Amino acid sequence: MEHTDYYQTLEIEKDATAEKIKEAYRKLALKHHPDRNNGDLEASEKMKSINEAYAVLSDPEKRQAYDMMKDRYGSSAYSQFRQSYTDQDIFRNSDINKIFEELARSFGLRGFDDIFKEAYGNGYSAFEFRNHGMNERGYVFTGNLGSGGQNTVQFPHMEGGLGKVVRYAFKKISGVELPEKGRDTADIVRLSPQKAHEGGQHEYTNWGRSKKIMIKIPAGVSDGQKIRLAGMGEEGRGGAEPGDLYLKIHIKKPILNEIKGFINNWINR
Repeated sequence: MEHTDYYQTLEIEKDATAEKIKEAYRKLALKHHPDRNNGDLEASEKMKSINEAYAVLSDPEKRQAYDMMKDRYGSSAYSQFRQSYTDQDIFRNSDINKIFEELARSFGLRGFDDIFKEAYGNGYSAFEFRNHGMNERGYVFTGNLGSGGQNTVQFPHMEGGLGKVVRYAFKKISGVELPEKGRDTADIVRLSPQKAHEGGQHEYTNWGRSKKIMIKIPAGVSDGQKIRLAGMGEEGRGGAEPGDLYLKIHIKKPILNEIKGFINNWINR
């Protein structure tokens, strides 16, 4: 799969819209659906390929990263992309399961659970937790989906107040810890007026991880503006991605203004 091209896999152009990408995936998923191919191994492998291609191209951030690698590495873009993105990264937050269920309802085919159990074997698990009339559903991958090695992937169907209860119950039942994204964190970055105006590199100490990093300050940043550092929040659980770190900009006032402000506050008391 060294020369795999996600756009060619979905048979679309590089400038295809999100709607065209989803339309192309639906068409190919229906064409290569196992229920329509009598166990054909070639169709099964094609199904896996289009799943991966859709999961990447339907996500704006992953698609942008892949496009940049295509521009830089050409036909080697796929291998470069897979060095940076595991199966866990690729399938996270995908809506593939929803599309499969739509196809199942429309054409009387087997749904997401059955197809993915068949395609990925013991590496795929589904669960449902019911309590007081409320349902929580989750999907977990704990195996080799492709070339990315051993990973755990959870589709996002654990929303609501029972999320923590579901994770605990599932771990008790199966022994598998469900992935849980790390919490977002926040901090303040204090800048001089000149640095805020000019922007550029700025050294910041991330005390949560006990490390100093260089961050890029946008030119003309305003007081109170926030900068997001992806993956710099708390660590995730069960192989899930870490949270994000949000840095709030605080522009330091010139010393003379600070003194004037102090005097005015003292006089007006």
